[in-house]
Amino acid sequence: MAFGFIFSGQGAQQVGMGKSLYENSAAARACFDQAKDVLPFDLKQLCFEGPENELTETKVCQPALYVHGYSIVAALREAGKLPEVGAAAGLSLGELTAYAVAGVYDFETGLRIVAERGRLMQECCEATEGTMASLIGGDVEKAEALAAEFDVDLGNLNCPGQSVLSGETEKVKAAVGKAKEAGFKMAVPLKVAGAYHSRLMKPAAEKFEAFLKSLPSFSSPAVPVFSNALGTRIEDPEQIKQALVDQVTSTVRWTDCQLAMKELGISEYYECGPGGTLAGLAKRIDRDIKVTSLSTYEELPLA
Repeated sequence: MAFGFIFSGQGAQQVGMGKSLYENSAAARACFDQAKDVLPFDLKQLCFEGPENELTETKVCQPALYVHGYSIVAALREAGKLPEVGAAAGLSLGELTAYAVAGVYDFETGLRIVAERGRLMQECCEATEGTMASLIGGDVEKAEALAAEFDVDLGNLNCPGQSVLSGETEKVKAAVGKAKEAGFKMAVPLKVAGAYHSRLMKPAAEKFEAFLKSLPSFSSPAVPVFSNALGTRIEDPEQIKQALVDQVTSTVRWTDCQLAMKELGISEYYECGPGGTLAGLAKRIDRDIKVTSLSTYEELPLA
């Protein structure tokens, strides 16, 4: 039976992530050790020991989640327990991990891409006054209307009844104050460093596009992978590059990605990353979708 593999996005990071994988799997250990040669900071130390405030920085947590998610797949493959991969997707940053697992680029190239993405997005966070807020209840049309009224963007469509506004801090705060009147149960400000997946990330997207153009051609994915920006499967390597650029400023259409994977006939998934966020979203998207969350070595299905 083919499994879907889904990969965590920014915000899922936790101090201690990857430590048990590193200690028990040579393949996972190689991923973390290789990161030392690519990144200008000690990823292993920050993942295993923190401090949390440094691990949470955009330029750090994006590579951390990429290496962690990829190392889970590597450990399963090493143990001969990797099931048939029927499709892959990831939430925001996790999409780049999905493409690595699907063979669009090798592990090291993917790590360099993720590191540059995180660096550029952190630059944008530091240069702008932006934030995000989660809307609970209400439908997509109401979320779009509220975003338009306060001149902010729709950052995420995570699951039915949960969307995210992203934009200038004061505008997002004003929208939060109007949320109940607009038909939402509540609006929750998010503890984020900036307005991800909004127009405030445009400078990062432009520089990221130039960076991707400087790289060798991507390969076509060996398994179906679904684009956050489109909510659909794409296979052409140049379209993948463009979709990754667009994703920096566009809405993350996670509900569409998850449902599109199910349409392939895949009902069981492994979530690779800490926290179980994607498993929680899956329950709200379609209760027939079964997601098992994998983060530590002990959680891997090795029996």
